[in-house]
Amino acid sequence: MLVWFLPLFLLFLMIGLPVFFGMLAAPGILLWLNGQDRDLILLYRNVYNGMASFPLMAIPFFMLAGELMNRGGITMRLVEFSQAMMGHFRGGLAHVNVLSSMLFAGLSGSAVADTSALGSMLIPAMEKEGYTRKFAAAITAASSVIGPIIPPSGIMIIYAYVMGESVAALFLAGIIPGILVGVGLMIMVKFMADKYDFPASRQKASWGERGNASLKAFFPLMTPVIILGGILGGVFTPTEAAAVAVGYAIIVGMFILRTLSVRDLPDVFMRAAMTSATVLLLVGAAMAFKTVVSLSHTPEILAEFVLGLSQNPLILLFLINLLLFVVGMFLDAGPAIIILGPILGPIFVDLGVDPIHFAIIMSVNLTVGLATPPMGLVLFVASSVSGERVETISKAILPFLFIEIVVIFLITFIPEISMTIPRLTGFAD
Repeated sequence: MLVWFLPLFLLFLMIGLPVFFGMLAAPGILLWLNGQDRDLILLYRNVYNGMASFPLMAIPFFMLAGELMNRGGITMRLVEFSQAMMGHFRGGLAHVNVLSSMLFAGLSGSAVADTSALGSMLIPAMEKEGYTRKFAAAITAASSVIGPIIPPSGIMIIYAYVMGESVAALFLAGIIPGILVGVGLMIMVKFMADKYDFPASRQKASWGERGNASLKAFFPLMTPVIILGGILGGVFTPTEAAAVAVGYAIIVGMFILRTLSVRDLPDVFMRAAMTSATVLLLVGAAMAFKTVVSLSHTPEILAEFVLGLSQNPLILLFLINLLLFVVGMFLDAGPAIIILGPILGPIFVDLGVDPIHFAIIMSVNLTVGLATPPMGLVLFVASSVSGERVETISKAILPFLFIEIVVIFLITFIPEISMTIPRLTGFAD
């Protein structure tokens, strides 16, 4: 009877029940009907156990660091730096949007934070320069998915926690895929700029102006260097690195740039707490949901079904990418990783796929799902920021989604893209 928990969960999603309640109600109802009262108690106890984890403390710290940097005007400095470097190209502000997302990814690790922070600045600026609002919102949403791919990454921390992998290895494996997504989006922007005659946003910056913009952006750009350098050097754990990032953001904002005041802190802490609570509640519910996954023997049933389709890992990877893409349309990346990771990961590791490689395939695919119609979260955030309808943004984002899907398949079938840096640094075999 328990095997019906997943269809019941999907039914709850379709009728509009929030994901958190759906993940608890679907298995809870079936356990109650099945008379498994002890397992029912275990289910709800695991909501707390799923959140009470030292590695997961990195998530609220990274979110707080992103909020501090955004409130301290650091986001604006990254945009100014990007504009000095790329603003003179045709379609300059669209290129600036993508480059800013790549730089901001090294600070927040969140697609939603990226869309909100950069969209509020760049969408009005792009509209003023002659871009349509739907295009501006679409490129902002599409580029924001780079946030959880380039380290630090909240969903990679979740994957490492669930699957017992190295956070440092996953962070390193995400660098080239994240850059590849950004470069791919810039190529599409160039193609569209030539076709639709997009404007350049400014004259080519002089070397002096570029140097000045680089100096202003220096301290913000040191954040990912400190985070990754500290983790890889064994100075601190990922959770401690996240706490260091918060301390660094406060020092930079309040004492070096002097753009952050004590009066700003309560609102910053409140916003970070609300966002973190949402994520951690979903993680807790997903960990409880995972309990029923194991009780129902769903992994074994699905493994038999998948291996019955083909023994060729390349064909199976293609099929799993299609499945993950569809899942990403409806389910947030964090819960999807917790639910599907323990089911799919062991299957592909047994077929000879490196666990770090599969982690990146899954993480990138589900991250792209955040910008995929009909339920992509960043589409709704972009709609809120821009005032454009979700349906309109969904149509405008399709060329950029095509690029991101191509990158997903490149990552899937060319393991060296994600595995080279972890292997060179000794974090993968």
